[in-house]
Amino acid sequence: MLSGLDLARLTRLRRDLHAHPELAFGEHRTAGVIAAYLRRLGVEVTTGIGGTGVVGVVRGRSDGPTVGLRADMDALPIAEEPPRSHASQVDGVMHACGHDGHCAMLLGAVEILSRTRDFAGTVIAVFQPAEEGGAGAPAMLADGLLDRFGIQEIYGLHNIPGMEAGDFGVRPGTQLASFDDLDIVLRAPGGHAMAPHLAGDVIVAGSALVTALQTVVARRLDPIVPAVVSITQFTAGSTNNVIPPRAQLRGTARCLSADARDEIERLVGEICASIGTGYGVEVELAYVRRYPCTVNAPAAAARVARVAAGVVGAEHVDADCDGILAAEDFAFFLQKIPGAYAFIGNGPVSAQAGPVHHPAYDFNDDIIGPGARFLAAIARQALADLR
Repeated sequence: MLSGLDLARLTRLRRDLHAHPELAFGEHRTAGVIAAYLRRLGVEVTTGIGGTGVVGVVRGRSDGPTVGLRADMDALPIAEEPPRSHASQVDGVMHACGHDGHCAMLLGAVEILSRTRDFAGTVIAVFQPAEEGGAGAPAMLADGLLDRFGIQEIYGLHNIPGMEAGDFGVRPGTQLASFDDLDIVLRAPGGHAMAPHLAGDVIVAGSALVTALQTVVARRLDPIVPAVVSITQFTAGSTNNVIPPRAQLRGTARCLSADARDEIERLVGEICASIGTGYGVEVELAYVRRYPCTVNAPAAAARVARVAAGVVGAEHVDADCDGILAAEDFAFFLQKIPGAYAFIGNGPVSAQAGPVHHPAYDFNDDIIGPGARFLAAIARQALADLR
């Protein structure tokens, strides 16, 4: 036991969630485990928000403001590789991003807060479904999360492999990237491979398009703005002697600037049109905006840095860390209310503990304690500052 925290129980729970992963909006077992844990702590529980979302309400000893803490619950369609005692029991699905650990840290924070209740106000523990591309945050917002529970500020935490275990990082302003989908279809008459002059060649045009799109970041954007345009799928043809009539390219665009996001969309559209004209093929672009940039309120980010320094020591906190091109639908919460999203180190990357979204990934149970203590402390401090 540590500061009201049962780390052994939280580790068992984390490993249980890891062994039973569930995909976006299918987190029924996960939600049930979390709700049961909250109820054992004497916490008010509401389920079914945003589909499978769970909300716990921890009331302090007196009235005051309301602050939210958020963890994500869903897993990824990835097959786990290394043998481990708590490996996924679901074929092709695993917690490859540490959401099992995020849930354990938030439950630990609720455990600390519910046992002491040494604050004025209310802490709302938000267990969100479908972060991995499913946009569970907007689903919870559409279900009235903020108004129903009166949340005024919100905070979240994500583990980062390769960062020293238990260290913290945060930055004022944009910490995580926007995330958009590109789906491009090229069409032409096609024809026999012996007579390419009688056909429009969607493979040649598609290849040129892949190359041309790399100039968006390399030559067309401000080079100090982190951004990437990646084509990750190229599908065309079914045999070796036919020029196919259709090709499809799919990919993603990410950046750390709302203005750059607008510029990327414009440039991708221009390049698709020019390739279509230049190669005599029809090019149809679907550019779908998914997640906006995750933008921390400066005051909230500064509060995170101060609180984390109190938990682990200032030497273990980077108060102006680099932003990264991963995306997070926590961004939708920060578009509505102030708050901040922080990083916590997961330790070295190795064959047994890979990077996120990798078959060898595993959450480091040693950071459950500092993560839980930080979340409890940031809730207390935010409530005090909002009074």
